[in-house]
Amino acid sequence: MRKQRSVKQYKIGAVCRFPSQTGTPDEGKKIFSLNDITWRIFRIMAEFVEGFELLSTTKKEISIYGSTRAKQGSPPYEEARKLGRLLGKAGYTVITGGGPGIMEAGNRGAYEAGAESIGLNIQLPKEQRTNPYITKSHGFHYFFSRKVMLAASAQAYVFCHGGVGTLDEFLEILTLIQTKKMQRVPVICLGKEFWLPIVDGIFKKHLYDKYKTISPEDLALITVVDSAQEAFAIIRRTKERTIF
Repeated sequence: MRKQRSVKQYKIGAVCRFPSQTGTPDEGKKIFSLNDITWRIFRIMAEFVEGFELLSTTKKEISIYGSTRAKQGSPPYEEARKLGRLLGKAGYTVITGGGPGIMEAGNRGAYEAGAESIGLNIQLPKEQRTNPYITKSHGFHYFFSRKVMLAASAQAYVFCHGGVGTLDEFLEILTLIQTKKMQRVPVICLGKEFWLPIVDGIFKKHLYDKYKTISPEDLALITVVDSAQEAFAIIRRTKERTIF
């Protein structure tokens, strides 16, 4: 007869352990009191309240994502800027992460068109500067609350050239729509040279054709275009978002 293992009972104590942002596994442990954690929760709540208050003042929002490293004059930067300008002239609000690169380009185009240009920045150890083409902005401490605000009200998402952060945001939006946690709206990938190897190579050939881990319906959520004008034409056919 197998000896039954005893189950240890744990109580919630006065402290909880969380890994710090730096240091080795042995060194990098801080102890936070429950009071500290409570204040963090209040801070998170405040970020959501303030973020939604900001979004309540805007309309016809389009979120543009992309790399901080895109330089002025480069094709990705100028195409995002052109799209921002097209959207601004048509009365849309452009929302970005508020930083440099593609984010700056999208905001800049909208700003030059005299439209609402929103920047939702993030506080980082190495400060990400807020670009100068913003009419309204809000800074976030937590990535997840910022990501919710970037996603919450957009009637289309445009993904330009980007790195790990952009791909993270791209996959999260796809997952939320795929699982019906979010209203289906266009997910537009701008720049065929960058996006086709990812969408056709990884999503279609690898995940769908070879491993069958996604469906044709999942692939249909993504639209790859090569110009700001093509992206704008898709957006013009959308309706203003009513629910998250």
